[in-house]
Amino acid sequence: MATTSKSPKRILQVAHAIGSQRLRTYWHKYSPKKFTLPQLFACLVLKEFLRLDYRKLSALLEDAPALAATIDLKQVPHFSTFQKAAARLLVSRRVARLLDETIQAAAQHRVMRKKVALAAIDGTGFETRHISAYFVRQRDRACKTGYQTTTYTRFPAANVLCDCDSHLVLGVMTGRGPGPDHPYFHPVLKQAAGRAKINTLLADAGYDSEAAHVFAGEQCGIRTIIPATSGRPTSKRLKGYWRNLMKTRLNKQKHGQR
Repeated sequence: MATTSKSPKRILQVAHAIGSQRLRTYWHKYSPKKFTLPQLFACLVLKEFLRLDYRKLSALLEDAPALAATIDLKQVPHFSTFQKAAARLLVSRRVARLLDETIQAAAQHRVMRKKVALAAIDGTGFETRHISAYFVRQRDRACKTGYQTTTYTRFPAANVLCDCDSHLVLGVMTGRGPGPDHPYFHPVLKQAAGRAKINTLLADAGYDSEAAHVFAGEQCGIRTIIPATSGRPTSKRLKGYWRNLMKTRLNKQKHGQR
């Protein structure tokens, strides 16, 4: 949705339109009916786009009534309302339906081509809270009382598959890190292939396996470019037709577009 415009107003409009098509108006018939689900969803999208926390999102809408008026929001929700809405709205099955609608709208409005020439998949990790890792390290160094116990041995992670042209997300799967990326390859690619026709998929060596090439080619009809560098370095022929082909004929220029 961010690719349609960099205007927060436009982000709200598009998110509200998509939410209106995929979400019901209220949680239940006895709800207070102060805010609709599409309105809350649009505000959460704006939060992610502007990289705000829930308090700052609420303050922004209070300070910019024109933004709230864009989606006919007559009363700005408390920040805790946004937090509770995110916990209920952004579950996987609802997100999948909203992502389906987003991709369809992007294709209809020519933000994204119906046939994706080049897509890329990669994994990433996220902070578990708003305090940065740098702050944690600095506090640890300055600590003289021994109270510093914060560590980041486990953290939220996601594998995301995007269209390289429009940067729209075609498939995503969340998990916990650290860990290998290759277990996410099949489910994320299956998601994306169900939303768009993809010609070529780029991935890093974390997804390198013969099974990945075979699944993408035979099950999804997608060409894959993955460097065959996992395992010990060797000058011998690799096991597997596709991995050996990647070793001898890897298109580095195209792979660099990741």
